[in-house]
Amino acid sequence: MFIHSDPRWSTWRKSSRSDGGQNCVQVGQPTDRSHVVPVCDSKAGPTGVVLTFRPDNWARFIAGVKDGQLG
Repeated sequence: MFIHSDPRWSTWRKSSRSDGGQNCVQVGQPTDRSHVVPVCDSKAGPTGVVLTFRPDNWARFIAGVKDGQLG
């Protein structure tokens, strides 16, 4: 994971687990072939700080969330 701000990611969706308040994230679809999963805070939007994950790490993170391993 690294911090990267890049407006190339034009397709964003809000997480289905976002609570509609202050705890919302968006997951982006890269428009290039960078093979990363971009994630941003909904309050800042994709022009703010974007964290990027390798697809395999993102899949493990999502699996951990679904399994209740992260709280």
